[in-house]
Amino acid sequence: MVPRAWRDDPRSVMTLDAGGTSFRFRGMRGGAAVTETFTEPSHGDDLDRCLGTLASGFARVRAQCPAAPAAISFAFPGPADYPRGIIGDLPNLPAFRGGVALGPMLEDRFGIPVFIRNDGDLFAYGEALAGFLPFVNGLLAQASSPKRYRHILGVTLGTGFGGGIACTDEHGVALYEGDNSGAGEMWLLRNKTQPAMNAEEGASARAVRRAYAERAGLPLDAVPDAGAIFEIGCGPESGERAAAIEAFRRLGEVAGDALAQAVTLLDALVVIGGGVSAAWSLFLPALVGEMNGFYVGPSGERVPRLTQSVFNLEDPVARAAFVRGDPREIAVPGSARRVRYDAGRRIGVGISRLGTTEAIETGAYAFAVRELGPPRENAPWSA
Repeated sequence: MVPRAWRDDPRSVMTLDAGGTSFRFRGMRGGAAVTETFTEPSHGDDLDRCLGTLASGFARVRAQCPAAPAAISFAFPGPADYPRGIIGDLPNLPAFRGGVALGPMLEDRFGIPVFIRNDGDLFAYGEALAGFLPFVNGLLAQASSPKRYRHILGVTLGTGFGGGIACTDEHGVALYEGDNSGAGEMWLLRNKTQPAMNAEEGASARAVRRAYAERAGLPLDAVPDAGAIFEIGCGPESGERAAAIEAFRRLGEVAGDALAQAVTLLDALVVIGGGVSAAWSLFLPALVGEMNGFYVGPSGERVPRLTQSVFNLEDPVARAAFVRGDPREIAVPGSARRVRYDAGRRIGVGISRLGTTEAIETGAYAFAVRELGPPRENAPWSA
């Protein structure tokens, strides 16, 4: 069971979800909002204005917090040296160049610790604590299954194709960040359908628009956004419905291929968030189908690409089969004793149970109070 002490933590933390065009601020305590949530433009092409927005935004949150905040914790784009709070050269915030000591600047300004991580990391962390991971393990517990999951790959499908990795043990939930703050960079896996490109060019909102334009025979500037294309694919909106369905199927194929590569190494549950995740009904079947695909052996035989079976947990029939698994009771050699285990090697894939922003902000809060340590001397604490 995932420890829940962070939900009862009395300290306030100022959080931020930073994107290429806007910054979303709020204050949290015990994993819940204690201030209004407000959004400011990022001014990503002007470093002084951008840093000024960050400082004034956190000052506004601090003024609204019911008690002095203990830390600042937020998601910010990379590449970055996240443990040191230094932001590198950002594609979506072009003013950040040559290394910007954002964490130290905010520490100097507010006099409290600052924790910065990638949005994919904090999304995975939040879903591991309070979203998809406890949801899946709760289903298994209700079915009296001996199977439990400890690892989760969080994937965000939207403007880009991001990821983060979290796991649980007896000490709580931890992030796997790598030695260069570069773990979970899903976008840089190879694109199955266009191998000279990275996966993000086939698994993102812009990929959906390009695929729709190609299939519908339209110029790209005449194509609506991915949300509108989803509505076309579902039927109520006028447009090229077959093109919309194909655009999301292609996204599912590329994303599924990338996820199959990732889970080959991680052997983890997969939870999907981001703006495009709302269109899961159009891409998730293709994604799971790709993960359950085959390689071809030297003699033409089919070889499963994964040792595990992959289940779409948004499909009630597949979810029931996933929960049921393959329970067995076997004899211990040389003994009258018998042991029970689940022989079904399987991975579940599904959509965020918290919502992407809520998962990121939950992750940011819980990560901060874990790093701060117990809220009072000698108090047991875990996250």
